[in-house]
Amino acid sequence: MSRRSTAPKSKLERLQDVPWVLVAQVGVVLGQHWLSLSAKERARLTSLVRDSRGQPSSLGTKQRLELRRLVNKLDLGGIARDLLALQRRGRGRRGRRRGARA
Repeated sequence: MSRRSTAPKSKLERLQDVPWVLVAQVGVVLGQHWLSLSAKERARLTSLVRDSRGQPSSLGTKQRLELRRLVNKLDLGGIARDLLALQRRGRGRRGRRRGARA
C-alpha cells in the first residue's frame, strides 16, 4: 500500500496556490467586454438573463432575439481570443528549452 508522503493542503495553502495574476487578468478582459455595452444594454442583458433563469427557451421570441443581439455585441469570440492570448503568453516562457536559440 502506498502512503501519502504529505498531508492534505489546508484551505489557506490551496488559496495561496491560485495564480492570482491570471485571475486578475481574466477579470480585466471580461470587464472590458462587459463595459463595451452601454449601461442601458448591461441592465437589459442582466434582466433578460435573470428572467430566463439561464434558459433562453423560457423567453419569448422577441426577448430571445434581443438577448442574442446583446450577447453578440459582447463579442464572445473576442473574449475567447483575449483569454487564449493570456494562456499563450503564460505558457511561452516556461515552454522554451534552454540553449534552443539559433
